Amino acid sequence: MKFEASDTKAILELLRWRRDVRHFKTDPIPDEVIENLMQAIALAPSVGNSRPWRIVRVKSDEIKEKIITNHGEANSEASQTYEAVERDEYQSLKLAGLREAPLQLAIFTDINPSAGRGLGRQTMPETLTYSTVIAIHQLWLVARTLNIGVGWVSILNADELNETLGVDPSWKLTAYLCIGYPSYNDDTPELHRTGWQENTAKEWLEK
Repeated sequence: MKFEASDTKAILELLRWRRDVRHFKTDPIPDEVIENLMQAIALAPSVGNSRPWRIVRVKSDEIKEKIITNHGEANSEASQTYEAVERDEYQSLKLAGLREAPLQLAIFTDINPSAGRGLGRQTMPETLTYSTVIAIHQLWLVARTLNIGVGWVSILNADELNETLGVDPSWKLTAYLCIGYPSYNDDTPELHRTGWQENTAKEWLEK
């Protein structure tokens, strides 16, 4: 298949509008749309064809409440690393859509998958996690084409989450994703818009 300049333009526009979403509508996502998101992950490359991602769909309200508590405690602890003025600014930020997002996925990396038989990861085992991250990014981009938003919740106690979900000890938490229809769309990152950090770009180095 040969791609055209219009395809490049569309991809760049998609990347520009791919934002981390924290404000969701509670409308459910149809099953066929979720299947498209799962297909995006299935098409991802992985080191040695190891396919190390392991996905848990969190549907239980009881488990969600435990995760919300986990996030709240981790967020409170994180806020203490800032001085008073900056701490107030930090605490005013909305950093997760855990109560609103209709689809929530805990995505892990199996650090010792049998698939791939170790190829490509002997000297760089971290490539297993990189593979999972690529799969997440593919889901994220396809979600955006479906007018769905994704938020990556990184402020969590991973060990506690693993225990809450009862997953295999060899699984390492890579991402907790909140997924749903955004309550509004904006091509400017929220942390830029709120004044926390401008969305700056740096050129590469040449040596």
